[in-house]
Amino acid sequence: MTQKTYQGKITTFWKLIKSHNIEIPIIQRDYAQGRIEKDEIRSNFLNALFNSLNESKSIRLDFIYGSIVNDSFQPLDGQQRLTTLYLLHWYAAIKEDIPREKFENILTKFKYETRISSREFCESLISNAIEINLDTTLLSSKITDSSWFFLSWKKDPTIDSMLRMIDDIHHKYFNVQDLWKKLTSEDCLIDFYHVDLEDIGLTDDLYIKMNARGKLLSSFENFKASFEKRISDEKWEENIEFKQSFANKIDSIWTDLFWLQRTTNNIDSFFIRFISTIAMIRTALEKSDSRTIRLRSIQEKPDSIKSYFFSEDSFKYLVNVFDIYVDLKSSIPEINFPLFQHQPDNSILSAIIKEGSNASYSQKVLFFAEIEFLLRHETFEDSKYLDWMRVIRNIISRGDVTKNGKRPAIIRSPETFEGVINLVNELAKGCNDIYLYLSENQVKSTFAREQIDEERLKASLIINNPDAKSVLHDTEDTNLLQGRIEFALHCIDHNFNSKSLEISKLRTIETVIREHFSVDTDINNDFRRAMLTIPDSNGNYEYYGYWWSFWNVVSANKRCLIEKYRELEYFIYGNYKGRELYRDYFKELVLKLRSSALKEISSNFDPPISMPTWKVKLIKETDWLDNQSKSNYIAIPEDETCCYLLKSMRPRDIEGCVKVE
Repeated sequence: MTQKTYQGKITTFWKLIKSHNIEIPIIQRDYAQGRIEKDEIRSNFLNALFNSLNESKSIRLDFIYGSIVNDSFQPLDGQQRLTTLYLLHWYAAIKEDIPREKFENILTKFKYETRISSREFCESLISNAIEINLDTTLLSSKITDSSWFFLSWKKDPTIDSMLRMIDDIHHKYFNVQDLWKKLTSEDCLIDFYHVDLEDIGLTDDLYIKMNARGKLLSSFENFKASFEKRISDEKWEENIEFKQSFANKIDSIWTDLFWLQRTTNNIDSFFIRFISTIAMIRTALEKSDSRTIRLRSIQEKPDSIKSYFFSEDSFKYLVNVFDIYVDLKSSIPEINFPLFQHQPDNSILSAIIKEGSNASYSQKVLFFAEIEFLLRHETFEDSKYLDWMRVIRNIISRGDVTKNGKRPAIIRSPETFEGVINLVNELAKGCNDIYLYLSENQVKSTFAREQIDEERLKASLIINNPDAKSVLHDTEDTNLLQGRIEFALHCIDHNFNSKSLEISKLRTIETVIREHFSVDTDINNDFRRAMLTIPDSNGNYEYYGYWWSFWNVVSANKRCLIEKYRELEYFIYGNYKGRELYRDYFKELVLKLRSSALKEISSNFDPPISMPTWKVKLIKETDWLDNQSKSNYIAIPEDETCCYLLKSMRPRDIEGCVKVE
């Protein structure tokens, strides 16, 4: 049987305060919307109210709930909104010189019990006249300069916030015509749900959820109450028994999903992060209005989630995701390959609900990929799940490394998040056998096109050469390549139009990369000396030419001998002139390492007669790079008769830079 619950009533601030005193109880915090650091929240709220009044569009400010105590409404949630509306009504009355008998006795019914000073300030604000005109810039200054204002009140954080809010209201609303009438009329466009806790039988339960000091409800509790009301209002569960309802499951079997992962008895943050991630995914898929703003807002602050972010389809999707994790969580195999910079401490689910203040965009994409696989396969082969997650890992790991070795994630904005979510949604049609799907189907999405083309190439090679799967996986799992194997295939002169693969050759390259180029310390002076022994197709030994700057001190070209490990990836794939030429230097080194050690390559090198003496010294005499050089940057004059070992990337003088001739 469907459970019928009290829905509250829609009202306005003016109607509420005419009916009851509004008393901010002692247990509440200070007024915060006016704080300096809340500028964005303050601006957004005032803009929303302004647009409603200016464009004659209704706006509903969610719900405000509390208890009626001695004919005074004491809000448990809604204090901030009520206080701002109170100040806006006061401003409208003062600005438009409304007769005091029409507002004074009513607005004095708004009381702050958090501090005596806050209560007295509100009383004085209403009972004293303030003149507002075109020359008034800071209305707060007029107030603080008034004879009735006590200087000690400035120390009250609530009063300080109120004064700042008053200034913003004055700046925003001074030119609004008939503001008082718009706010107090019977058909005022700004309203909210007023919920009396006694009417819904929740007072005791809610106070149990508060600590002995009167801690307010969590963001999750606030959201849950609002969301359950929306579910009821929209009749999304009209024919569902209470046992199967959202309200029952979220307090029972869905709680069990998170309970064992808790470190305290509070799992509210787990719920809010889980639900907010689903909201982000659905916002991207449904292409909601203002989705970029919404995605960024949720990503930066998960507890900013609102019930209206969910459509009926999104709500049903959320329920299905909760249910599938309850049913299949223990069946999800452990991911046995690296997720690189997206690696969670535990499972992908744990990254979403636990780690830090918020999971990254990329981890949320991995979560979506896992969700889609689970929803589409109540029973599944572990290997198919792992293949699917591997392909998504490769897509989100692709990023353009800068020449200084920084590797920003490919998904670092709402726009890119939306792009990859829709790509994963398209690919999910083939998630049960992603390699077969990719080998047989074109991909419409244009996001990460180059990586998708590579994944389709790998898929074709795996489908046509099943024995190649292991070496392809091992190669893309190397820390250097991180899902992108174009360079490894280049090292074996692979024909990219061929469906065959020389497996043994690729295995040799994978072994060299894994053994010699896996950690930061692998980019050392032995590596730099070995690279100096390799010529290009024109006989030039100038691998350092990929990086260029000019040193005015001696009129020389600055070069880099590769400073950091990640710069090597830029050396291979970077988008710079002659990229193919420079990556061949590294290709030749990789090929040499199949049979020789790094030290052997430089020690066995026979320099050509035309090679400058300074370059021979850098290769053959280890002291220069190991002891004389203070950085991995050199400067070479145009005549190449010498080089300078630079003391830093940008030395301002020659002192401390070593000349090698």
